[in-house]
Amino acid sequence: MAEKANKVTLPVVNQTGEEVNKVSLSGEVFACEVNNQVMFDAVQVYQANMRQATAKTKTRAEVSGGGKKPFRQKGTGRARAGSTRSPLWRHGGIVFGPKGNQNFKLSMNKKAHDVALRSALSMKVAEKDLIVVDAFNFETPKTKSMVEVMQKVNMKTKSLIVIAEDNDNLVASSRNIPGVIVTGIDNLSVYDILNTQSLVMTLEAIKAVEEVLK
Repeated sequence: MAEKANKVTLPVVNQTGEEVNKVSLSGEVFACEVNNQVMFDAVQVYQANMRQATAKTKTRAEVSGGGKKPFRQKGTGRARAGSTRSPLWRHGGIVFGPKGNQNFKLSMNKKAHDVALRSALSMKVAEKDLIVVDAFNFETPKTKSMVEVMQKVNMKTKSLIVIAEDNDNLVASSRNIPGVIVTGIDNLSVYDILNTQSLVMTLEAIKAVEEVLK
């Protein structure tokens, strides 16, 4: 289907919630066929790469104690033992346990990841969870100001704000609000898009995303 037929038009609002314009979104990026499998793969890769190898057990060489032979070699009727830190003993070392250097990293080729991003963005548009804001301008960092903007533009509690350029005041104003994440287009992930109730993008962010994903 031609891209022109798939164009999506959404209202553009300012920080006070007033509609100031309309934007025509690329059908290739914001109105494509949703591929659930590739989105699942992208989320799986993201979560695997965020995973840290914190599980660690001690081998018999690392467990404290056990330097003395617990009893004589013969004459006790028991199996011979050279250390109380043998894996056979209580409080002994662990055999084949995690060593703390496990690698859980997964990879995904760029074309598949782009398909996943387009699918996630299209899903948000279809569910009417995409809010387009002309720009965020805060004179000073203030959480109260950000809360007011959220109410006026109908942002939900769990919101992802995507910007094209650095905006320190916006980041500082949002960091103390639970559920609100501010990210640049370079760090935009399928997981973050799907794990939010409201996807908020500035006009500049939309143009930048379309240039990357077309």
